[in-house]
Amino acid sequence: MKHSPGPLPPLQAPRLLDQLRERIRYLHYSIRTEQAYVHWVRAFVRFHRMRHPAELGGPEVEAFLSWLASERRVSVSTHKQALSALLFLYQKVLGVDLPWMNEIGRPKSRVRLPVVFTHEEVVRLFAMLEGEQQLIVQLLYGTGMRIMEALRLRVKDVDFARHAVIVREGKGAKDRVVMLPASLVPALREQMARARAWWAADRAAGCTGVHMPNALDRKYPRAGASWTWFWVFPQAELSVDPRSGVQQRHHVPDQTIQRAFKRALERAGIEKPATPHTLRHSFATHLLQSGYDIRTVQELLGHADVSTTMIYTHVLKLGGGAVRSPMDALGTSLLLPPAASLPGAGAAAAAGPKGRRKKADARAAPSADTSASGTRLPSGFGSGIDTDPEGWPWYVAMPCARYEVGADVAPATTLRLRPCRFFSPARSRHAPPLRRTPLPQQLQLPQRRLAP
Repeated sequence: MKHSPGPLPPLQAPRLLDQLRERIRYLHYSIRTEQAYVHWVRAFVRFHRMRHPAELGGPEVEAFLSWLASERRVSVSTHKQALSALLFLYQKVLGVDLPWMNEIGRPKSRVRLPVVFTHEEVVRLFAMLEGEQQLIVQLLYGTGMRIMEALRLRVKDVDFARHAVIVREGKGAKDRVVMLPASLVPALREQMARARAWWAADRAAGCTGVHMPNALDRKYPRAGASWTWFWVFPQAELSVDPRSGVQQRHHVPDQTIQRAFKRALERAGIEKPATPHTLRHSFATHLLQSGYDIRTVQELLGHADVSTTMIYTHVLKLGGGAVRSPMDALGTSLLLPPAASLPGAGAAAAAGPKGRRKKADARAAPSADTSASGTRLPSGFGSGIDTDPEGWPWYVAMPCARYEVGADVAPATTLRLRPCRFFSPARSRHAPPLRRTPLPQQLQLPQRRLAP
């Protein structure tokens, strides 16, 4: 929040909201900040049943903010904006500076990854627009400007000779220079020819011109009516300036572009929660993907801190970025087949209850795959017949097998080792043979089975 360098002059307006507007304009806040602060102060007064804020204090402010967070479920940025509006009201308008103002906690902001279009989605989006709206959207993607920065362009800000666009009074009242895409030069010249026709019609009708910043209309009375200061994207109808009350020609409102962008997004079949600001995110991400350094992208975007630009490096790590999933390293032939294609699965499914009884009888009878101690071994063990490699897709060659440990009934000084059911000794020539291992005296087991 901006702070006044010295004591503020006394207010002249009698009403509270008029005093708020007077102080905001004295400190040269933007019209958007004025509208937002007036909205939150009005909501605060209505929440406390039209009581004057001078009669309220810290508990009432916290109650209003808690209602916004719990009942209205506003976002963190909205919560912080409402708090800033109330602190401005008490400190700059009412002249109150109490300890509770510094004790009110601010919600912690969360880092959100921006939505980014692919190159193919950008092309599809442009195809769904036409005329002036298409050119504005293309400028947002081609230069990285914010939507209001593009709409507020004046004729003097476009330099065709240097292929540059000068952004005047962007976010934070900062100026910067961005590139002018060569592919947009013909369309932009046509747009300026249409704008000149509007300017000539206004001169013939005797209109007052366009809005001039910082009282330049008093310093240069004829500048507002000159072609140099005219809008690149003028509105078709005249409008009334909200502060001066003068009827002038304004630029195209941002709501018009917002609505056209939403309709184009639906027609293009892009299923992303995108806004025109998404084109700015896509501009930065695609520049980083092309190999430009992050400092260059920071200057083009107008970020004061490089940490703000670093968010786009996190977007590069998603999807087709630098990390490849280990799942993609597996071939399709190494994946587990359906259960019906596993060895013996089809016969077991078709056997039914009688088949299961016969299978149990077969397990009870000795076979070539049964050891001398009666332990059932995996198929192919000791018979010299190797298992089909395609039949064991889960098999991984390891230097030793995994064993289950059980105790013989007699004698108590021996253990019986048997391979687990998912290991085929015929697949590995390094598997140790089954053997009886005598135990030390202190590790002898009781004469009972430990595990089935």
